[in-house]
Amino acid sequence: MKDDVRKYIYGAITVFLLGVMTWISIVYVSACGVTLTCNRATFKVDRTPIPTLIPATLPAASNVSLQEPVVPARNSCRIPAADLIGAWVSAKAPEAAPFYFVDADGKNCEAVFGDVQPFFTESNLWRPGSLSCVSCHSGDMTVSPAQLDLSSYAGIMTGSRRAEDTTRGMDILGGGDWKMSLLYEFLASSKANVPGHEEAVIADSFVFAGTPFAGPLPTPAPTATPVP
Repeated sequence: MKDDVRKYIYGAITVFLLGVMTWISIVYVSACGVTLTCNRATFKVDRTPIPTLIPATLPAASNVSLQEPVVPARNSCRIPAADLIGAWVSAKAPEAAPFYFVDADGKNCEAVFGDVQPFFTESNLWRPGSLSCVSCHSGDMTVSPAQLDLSSYAGIMTGSRRAEDTTRGMDILGGGDWKMSLLYEFLASSKANVPGHEEAVIADSFVFAGTPFAGPLPTPAPTATPVP
């Protein structure tokens, strides 16, 4: 009788162990296959043809910024950015012809609109981390604040508050009077009720732009703020 009971117990234990081993084997084979590396259990990465990371739109700060470059551009002039734009405006804002100014070191200099345009179209120039003017004031009049396009010479000259893309708006350059212009007002003073202009944009730092001009200046030119 005892032998029969012992057989039943051993048999039950054996069946139980075989059942456990069979279950483990089924689970392993279904998950890992018949290999010992279990590659089938590796987490699968779902890939899409569209990148999931949005590319950055703000470029890294360059040497052409209001923080003085360690090595200035060769044969360049040193002047505050606001004075550079002011010299261009005072010269009646030429597109291709050069305009003239006296830099902070007293040198007679000449520049072109291409030296001024980056201060409207590039980021990080007014201060580290600053957005470009065209990030808001683009060529799309349906979304551009004040219907102002600062992305091109033609857009700047067409002015603000334009009813249509082709119409002329308000002169933002003050007719050549820089300190009386709307552009200077919005760069030099804070506008608490105007998004993006809550604080003055103009900073008292210098940039390297233009080239020294040999000889007397052809026209009266604004003088940059002297260095203490």
